[in-house]
Amino acid sequence: MDRHSPDYYVEPSPEASMTATRSLISHIRSFTSQPSTALVQPILTPRFAISCTPILLASLGALAKSDPNLAIQTHISENEAEVVFTKSLFPPEILPKPALGHVRGGTAGKPKKTTYAGVYDAYGLLRENTVLAHAVHLEDEEAEIIKARNAGISHCPTSNFNLRSGCAKVGMLLDKGIKVGLGTDVSGGFSPSILTAVQHASIASKVVAMHHPPCDPPSPTGFASRQLPVSTLLYLATQGGADVCNLSSWIGSLSPGKAFDALVVSVRSDAGNPSVWGADLDIELGVRGSGGEGGDEGGRGRTEKEELEGMLERFLFCGDDRNIRSVYVQGVLIGGKELNA
Repeated sequence: MDRHSPDYYVEPSPEASMTATRSLISHIRSFTSQPSTALVQPILTPRFAISCTPILLASLGALAKSDPNLAIQTHISENEAEVVFTKSLFPPEILPKPALGHVRGGTAGKPKKTTYAGVYDAYGLLRENTVLAHAVHLEDEEAEIIKARNAGISHCPTSNFNLRSGCAKVGMLLDKGIKVGLGTDVSGGFSPSILTAVQHASIASKVVAMHHPPCDPPSPTGFASRQLPVSTLLYLATQGGADVCNLSSWIGSLSPGKAFDALVVSVRSDAGNPSVWGADLDIELGVRGSGGEGGDEGGRGRTEKEELEGMLERFLFCGDDRNIRSVYVQGVLIGGKELNA
């Protein structure tokens, strides 16, 4: 940040900012002889376009071009006033020509109007390892640019609710094939928990659905203007986040060959969370079978798959750290109740 920030928070000049940025990148990468697979990675962070002069954005874009593996993160279209201010700071005549050409119409020249995403694109800051937080008020043309550059959206519903920014149209983004994962943005929100983000993402999708009727006839496979199902919420919290961070080949699912990053979760009564109806109580009260060989699938007539989906839903909407028995990162037990048991 070299403008439009408090005196105690702003950097003295673009040159000072770039010097400090390069120094920090080198410091973080010095922790290991294999920085490309390290758990801690540097990430290039123009706070947002408003807080960066064109000189600083151009310098950050040049650094990104020289280092394709360097991830990028920033804000986009968090609230309407921010969008208006960004457009006023970057009129089309001052924007450089995007390195990959403008998207709409396939021209290689400058855009005729400013969009928030277009500003980042013009300075070479939109690419497959760019993480864009919020995206509450995206224009259709911006969605085209983000999709074309294969950048990703970090959906931060808790922050968006807390700051009254609005509700991102996650279903629309998913229908367009844009990468979306969940973020917490604890500076603007109030919880670092991805479980909280899951719950609030569900609410946000319902708010969007209430205000944007589905198409007629509704798409049997689309997500726009519909509440997000549990399976999609789980995707956003896992594989979606890996996709957005450009790490999908390494983490995000339990596929063979990936790092074993996983939670072992209990939704039994002995987990000690009274908000979750214990799955063991279902068996005790005869509303679910014991699952033995040739045994009953359950008094509710549900299959084992459906029962597991129900347990997942209990955890996502009512669970907390009391339900987490073990936390594994790259196959190493690093947290959960069983760590010091």
